[in-house]
Amino acid sequence: MSTTPPTSSRFRRALLGAAGALALVLGVGLADAPAALAWDPGPGSGHGSTALAPRTSFEMAPDGSSGATQGGEGIPNIDSVKKTIATYYGDPGTGIANKTASPYISELDGILAKQEAQLQAGYDRAVKHGQKPAIVLDTDDTTLWTYDMEVADMHFTFNPAEQNVWVQDQRFPATPGMVDFANRAAAIGYTVFGLTGRNDDQKAATLGNLAKVGYTAFTADRFYTKWTGKGASQQPSYVTCAAASCTTVEYKALTRKHIQDLGYTITLNVGDQWSDLQGGYAQEALKLPNPTYYLPSPDLPGVTEPKLAPRTHFTMAPDGSSGATQGGEGIPNIDSVKKTIATYYGDPGTGIANKTASPYISELRGIVQRQLPVLAATCFVEKKLHKNPAIVLDTDDTTLWTYDMEVADMHFTFDPVEQNVWVQEQRFPATPHMTTLAAVAQKAGCTLIGLTGRNDDQKAATLGNLAKVGYTGFTAQNFYTKWTGVGASQQPSYITCATPKCTTIEYKSQTRAHIESPAGGRYDIVANYGDQFSDLIGGHADRTVKLPNPTYYLP
Repeated sequence: MSTTPPTSSRFRRALLGAAGALALVLGVGLADAPAALAWDPGPGSGHGSTALAPRTSFEMAPDGSSGATQGGEGIPNIDSVKKTIATYYGDPGTGIANKTASPYISELDGILAKQEAQLQAGYDRAVKHGQKPAIVLDTDDTTLWTYDMEVADMHFTFNPAEQNVWVQDQRFPATPGMVDFANRAAAIGYTVFGLTGRNDDQKAATLGNLAKVGYTAFTADRFYTKWTGKGASQQPSYVTCAAASCTTVEYKALTRKHIQDLGYTITLNVGDQWSDLQGGYAQEALKLPNPTYYLPSPDLPGVTEPKLAPRTHFTMAPDGSSGATQGGEGIPNIDSVKKTIATYYGDPGTGIANKTASPYISELRGIVQRQLPVLAATCFVEKKLHKNPAIVLDTDDTTLWTYDMEVADMHFTFDPVEQNVWVQEQRFPATPHMTTLAAVAQKAGCTLIGLTGRNDDQKAATLGNLAKVGYTGFTAQNFYTKWTGVGASQQPSYITCATPKCTTIEYKSQTRAHIESPAGGRYDIVANYGDQFSDLIGGHADRTVKLPNPTYYLP
């Protein structure tokens, strides 16, 4: 069948003539019909179009609030963020950072070389003014490097019990370049203080770890850890907080004030989090890059430090390559991305999406409302003209909604075994508003065809799940799942791939070609719906419609 939109004047007149009747029959709102009925193929329609590609420019507030305003395509995709972070740290995909060479190490080398060149002059200046110069250093990702724990072990989901194992076992390597920097400062004459969010129960192990990797300047009396509230580990008198639980800035800024009250002048305060630096009581603040987590904290009352704030504009390629060029502050922080995604899905922090109202649901409603008039009219007219119209629908996050599995269960780390449990138990709700779109298309004359990356062993359960949540048009004959390579489940003859393992685009585009061929039913695919660009690339559909999904990326 044709892979270009049917835009003849006869067809358009037929569409317009059918629209009014369909509005009455199907209850389709036609407020947007004049523009829609022109049947513009839309961005990215057709084989080889460069428009079928993810966004590369993003505006993202660090607190997650952008999830209410940006739309799904305007939120940095979390899989792309992970790949970008891996590139930056020289991680080949194992969760282990390269310890000798990476963009991260190169950036730190540049930052520290510039700062180290100023150490002697800063010291001399302080002494000239009768001061006792001091440097304050945070611990995690300032003096000790947590990447391997955060990624290989925790998969970006912080676990305090597991973190304590790493702390007590003194597993952390030094943050690149920081041993030489701290020891050099001490040799010049600076008094070096440690100031960390680790607690008193972790103090001895942390000092042991610092010594183990080569730091010589830290001592127990100049190393501040946070109180636990148990036994002798109580909040010190020099820290007063607005609430029962002190903020990071209250704890760290008022501890720096205490150091100054002891007679020292903090000429430099170094940390990887903005909350390590906010609140003053240091002549200069040095931010080290860290996109692997974000620990926000409000500044002290009456203190305004606009320069001590995260970036909000980012340029990010979907394949992770930006990690080689953007620098740590130019990479979307993964914790901020998670919060932005949660806001978008109406997730209060439980990993469970709001099923009735959210920016995601509103965006899908708008997409479906814009699609319905022209989709219904096209299906109706093509059916009358015996063109055998059909729409092709992906499954995950196109017809069935995976958010709760991806976030509450898997914490954004895909587990195929666990996914199969969800599939076989038919746990997925319908993607918002998509049952309506499918029902309208079917009623107007289009055949529903499913085309999913789920495999043949999951086909029966997927069809059962679709029926369970209200879809009525899918059958075993018009629902395509991927072969397993076991028994009768083999690669079909109509699919040929460049390597033994077919890509998603090879599988899906050639299956669409088959659907439009005589052997596949000689359908005319009037629209192809998917939440991944790889669901849509490769042609063999009159129109492609991308549904938003920042929760994973399948290139």
